[in-house]
Amino acid sequence: MQHDVIVIGGSYSGMAAALQLLRARRSVLVIDAGQRRNRFAAHSYGFLGQDGADPADIAAAARRQLETYPTLTWIDGLAETASGQKDDFVVMQQQGAQHRGRRLLFATGVSDTLPDIEGLQDRWGVSVFLCPYCHGYELDNGRIAVIAIGPMSLHQAQLLPEWGEVTLFTNQAVTIDDASRADLEGRGVVIEPAPIARIEGHADVVLSDGRKLPFAGIFTASRNMPASPIAELMGCALHDTPFGAQIKTDDAKQTTVPGAFACGDAARVPHSLSLAVGDGAWAGANLPSVIGVARRLSRSIRLRRSAASRVAKVRPLPRAAPRSACASRPARCCPGRAAGRPARRNRSSHRETDRPS
Repeated sequence: MQHDVIVIGGSYSGMAAALQLLRARRSVLVIDAGQRRNRFAAHSYGFLGQDGADPADIAAAARRQLETYPTLTWIDGLAETASGQKDDFVVMQQQGAQHRGRRLLFATGVSDTLPDIEGLQDRWGVSVFLCPYCHGYELDNGRIAVIAIGPMSLHQAQLLPEWGEVTLFTNQAVTIDDASRADLEGRGVVIEPAPIARIEGHADVVLSDGRKLPFAGIFTASRNMPASPIAELMGCALHDTPFGAQIKTDDAKQTTVPGAFACGDAARVPHSLSLAVGDGAWAGANLPSVIGVARRLSRSIRLRRSAASRVAKVRPLPRAAPRSACASRPARCCPGRAAGRPARRNRSSHRETDRPS
């Protein structure tokens, strides 16, 4: 079976795209490995209509809604390779299954590489966060730590005083010039140059000099890569952003490989659940028109070929005999007929005469 679209990744952006496609009556295959990026978090905040809900519940409800559409096929598994070209893509799964599709949509999400600090990864999504709009409010104006990974961390430290008292740990990852230092101090940010040894407790930062500083929460910026290399291996170009590498797309979410699209965290910055859903919906809304043009062109070609074949099989009709002058001009040539009287034709002269007595 050839599907209209194969969606690789069934998290929020992938499901948002699939919903638009299903509502356009397209056949959609979703292949999902079940590795949502926010699987470590117990609550999702800032998503309209679902503020504070369990991210797993949001995903499960979305999948149940998709499964009411008859043109959906859902496979729980890992897509390993993709190959082919527009209108004829092939996706191979880990266990060897093969699937064909006219278009591909990569919604793989991203992986997060955190600073190599003992105890940091274990608290990711629990007391260590990325987005203040997603998790800053619940810290209740408490003390906030920012662990630097590079120059972009200065922006994070400038933003977070809206949510509490901020301490920026440079951790030998960033050099702060005089202008930036003055700006941060003007916002009330404390700059701590001592290296971090480890994270303990809920969100306690232990420094190399032995000090332990407690916080309500810790923010840091991870380095991102698409969670699967499948798009890159097929030839889709990546490009660098301040957050890491992502799949390069145009405004319609098409990658550098014609017929292959990408959406969500793997193909846009910045990241949030709301933005991922919006990006997926946009990609899904663009795909039916692209497929529709190809379908109409293919149908037009088939109709032309069929019509040409029918014309070739039809015999030419015999030519009709020409009408006589009398038949075309009865009033002038046949006065008797014009007067309502039957007339007789003299075959030799084509003139109407009375029969001789």
